[in-house]
Amino acid sequence: MHRTSVPSRARRLLITAAAVALVAGPGAVAAQAANPYERGPAPTLSALQAARGPYAVSQTSVSRLSATGFGGGEIYYPTTTADGTFGAIAISPGFTAYWSSISWLGPRLASHGFVVIGIETNTTSDQPGSRGAQLLAALDHLTQRSSVRSRIDPSRLAVAGHSMGGGGSLEAASSRPSLQAAVPLAPWNTDKTWSELRVPTLIIGGESDSIASVSSHSIPFYNSIPASAEKAYLELNNASHFFPQSTNTPTAVQAVAWLKRFVDDDTRYTPFICPGPSGTAISDYRSSCPIG
Repeated sequence: MHRTSVPSRARRLLITAAAVALVAGPGAVAAQAANPYERGPAPTLSALQAARGPYAVSQTSVSRLSATGFGGGEIYYPTTTADGTFGAIAISPGFTAYWSSISWLGPRLASHGFVVIGIETNTTSDQPGSRGAQLLAALDHLTQRSSVRSRIDPSRLAVAGHSMGGGGSLEAASSRPSLQAAVPLAPWNTDKTWSELRVPTLIIGGESDSIASVSSHSIPFYNSIPASAEKAYLELNNASHFFPQSTNTPTAVQAVAWLKRFVDDDTRYTPFICPGPSGTAISDYRSSCPIG
């Protein structure tokens, strides 16, 4: 069944757009002033469904010994330096898992114009609160100490994760409200109430998840986020808890659209959020449309 709820909210003012217009002068292109962080070509559904986006991607490792506050990991980033700086995303795997379990997300997201760090946790049994702190530590590493820090806009950061890593992304968004987006995947957390959350949050759950069932995790999380916040809930038809552990096109499409819209303030992606996805792969979709 396809359901869409439509509470409205006012979107924060794009004061950066006004600043760009003042610097650029009256001859500036209106679209550039309205969306100063647009990266890449105008989106199409087929382009978002493709295995890679428009950017070639390079990769570098962060050793556990050089990491502070997390267990190291892998960084994926657009190879070009011609398009200015990019937003950045830290992603955590789930309980007992390693980054390799969801590593397809790294190059997939980076190819759409993001710097991505897929982390290893300090221990594979770390709980969501710890994973949230490690996601923030990884973002700090990216922006302050990594070899790609000059490619990153430190004001445009996001978090994501699977299972307890997804619960950790909620923790990180709660702890650091300056984040631009969060994307929990089949999130697990004992805390069911996120009324303090203000970060735009896309939750993706699996209809047949028997570990973090949507009825006791994803849906209560979504419902507890206030209507004044940007939020969406995508439920994948008949998907298990482990849907992020192999390439999943509906997840990729919606995650990229969400991150482009809220990390890059790129309104070209709004139609993928409002009214949102449909089709046989989707069992439920809800959102805070319209986006202000």
